[in-house]
Amino acid sequence: MASNEGREQHASDMHVPSHSVQTILRAAVRKAGTFLGGLGIILVAGIVVAAIGTWIFGEFADIVMEGKTQKLDEAVLRWVETHHTPALDEAMLEITALGTGIVVLMVVGISSLFLALTRHRYSALLLLVATGGGIILNNVLKMFFDRPRPQIFEWGEHASTSSFPSGHAMSATIVYATVAYLAARLAKKRWMRWITILGAAIVIALIALSRMYLGVHYPSDVMAGAIIGLAWAAFCMATLEAVQRFGGRSGREIRKVEQPAPEPETT
Repeated sequence: MASNEGREQHASDMHVPSHSVQTILRAAVRKAGTFLGGLGIILVAGIVVAAIGTWIFGEFADIVMEGKTQKLDEAVLRWVETHHTPALDEAMLEITALGTGIVVLMVVGISSLFLALTRHRYSALLLLVATGGGIILNNVLKMFFDRPRPQIFEWGEHASTSSFPSGHAMSATIVYATVAYLAARLAKKRWMRWITILGAAIVIALIALSRMYLGVHYPSDVMAGAIIGLAWAAFCMATLEAVQRFGGRSGREIRKVEQPAPEPETT
């Protein structure tokens, strides 16, 4: 069982941005003095990124709840209303569907199944945890802030929950960013990784834009959803990196990372 997990991690690390991660890990090891200490630094870095994102979200939420963004939010939606066309209406309905619960869960389910069948169990688990945790977090935040939906123009889609933060923007950021990260780890070429990441960013941005176009969210709603979604996803990604590099390395590989490079021979 352990050997299978080891092979899983070795296969998943072959073509990733693993060179840069390994460089960071070795630098962390030299600072921390032990391999486990280096892993701790990676995990702490993920926590720091998540904490910063959460802090930014909290500060932004205070501004929104105090009504300081309301005029700008409404002005943007009124401008959006003036640019409605039948073709855009249809396109935005299709785009916003990419962030609905059923579609997101299908993407997660298929991706997780593929990862599990190709012996990337840690990656599959990460995707499931990131998605499930994001759904719970979004529902908690919506109930806490309980911001009413915009009433600037007639909605282009049905919406029943509160407005802040946007569930579509948050779930899209978590799921598509995480899937892109996992896919990039398996890509053989650097340009493939960048295209994967760029594609995910475009999808996330379009979904966020569709929520404003359809009138069901303010700009501040989708911005907040993206911020907290990225913070949660970053923490999950850092956790995966730490777990894989601790659970998927043999003792010899661990010692190789811990030991400094040999001194060049002198003649």
